[in-house]
Amino acid sequence: MLQIQATAAKELDELCFLSAQSMSSLNVSQHFQMVKLLGEGSYGKVMLAVHKKQGTPMALKFSPRKSTSLTSFLREYNLSLCYCTHPSLTRALGIFFSTPSYYVFAQQAGLYGDLYSVIVSEVGVDEHCVQRVMSQLSGAVTHLHSLGFVHRDIKPENIFLCDRSCSWVKLGDFGLTRAIGTTVRAVWYESPFCTPEVEIAKEERQSEEIEEEEKEDIWITVEPSIDSWALGVLIYCLLTGCFPWEESTHDDRGYHKYKAWFDREAEKEDKTRKVEWRDKEDFDGYTIMEENQRDNPPPSQFEGLSPLVMTLLKELLHPEPKHRGSPEEILSYLGGPWLVQTAREEKRKAEEAENEAKKIREKGGVEEEILREGRGER
Repeated sequence: MLQIQATAAKELDELCFLSAQSMSSLNVSQHFQMVKLLGEGSYGKVMLAVHKKQGTPMALKFSPRKSTSLTSFLREYNLSLCYCTHPSLTRALGIFFSTPSYYVFAQQAGLYGDLYSVIVSEVGVDEHCVQRVMSQLSGAVTHLHSLGFVHRDIKPENIFLCDRSCSWVKLGDFGLTRAIGTTVRAVWYESPFCTPEVEIAKEERQSEEIEEEEKEDIWITVEPSIDSWALGVLIYCLLTGCFPWEESTHDDRGYHKYKAWFDREAEKEDKTRKVEWRDKEDFDGYTIMEENQRDNPPPSQFEGLSPLVMTLLKELLHPEPKHRGSPEEILSYLGGPWLVQTAREEKRKAEEAENEAKKIREKGGVEEEILREGRGER
């Protein structure tokens, strides 16, 4: 695996070098018909366009030359073109060029907007839709990790819709994607998606005791656990229409409550390993999860989430990056209830089905007794 990752990173560097030799300049209006603005930010802008000769719709990503290095532009373009072969990764279309003000490349267009546009505030998205989306993202991110890359910017705005029902989504925007093992500046940004292990960067920057010129850059190693954290926050966001905390720092109230709950869970698990207080084979996994949640109720912001998804979040949102679960683990939690309301409804339906089956069995027993009496059997 390490060899594959190193090879992919080296190949990407070589592709960037070669493509730099063939960069051409184009007049955008001569070749493309601009349709509408799809997105805009510090990175530049993305326009929905149609190729005038071919009639093909595509998204053109414009990166300002003043703030974007040619190397970073070509890295994103070549990574999207050559490595994003999973159906839930946005792929470049082989068109790249420059203008006097921008570097530009073409990619598959998400014609139905992004995931952020369908999240209802304080409500979220339909539970089945959430599981459908996360199933696709699990595969996409796992594929990216297997090639040796970490996305580093998973959020609703970077997940694009290929239809209105979220049956097909694509993760895009690879501007921050880097090879596993690469060292990058630990820049703290105020967001629930920012991992807690780089909080030291924020504290260092805000420290008044150190003179500005004496401050040193803090570097962190790029690891897949960064994406696992973001996927955990995304699951919460989709299920609730909110964020679990504003930022993952010790002085954020929401994160502090979660961390305290997590620590109690970890302590309880340690005790359970030491004391075999029950034969777990006699209990199904969901029953054990329910009992654990009763013993240590999750923080108030997690109210309404089922024990099943809380167990998954505990894996993905592990404060220690080396113990964080992988995106692939999401697949093990699909199919079961992720909301308490769904769990109750499923339990009610199961009880009704069992009662109906019991009635049928009892009726069958009575009919058998009548037949026996008719045959003179006792």
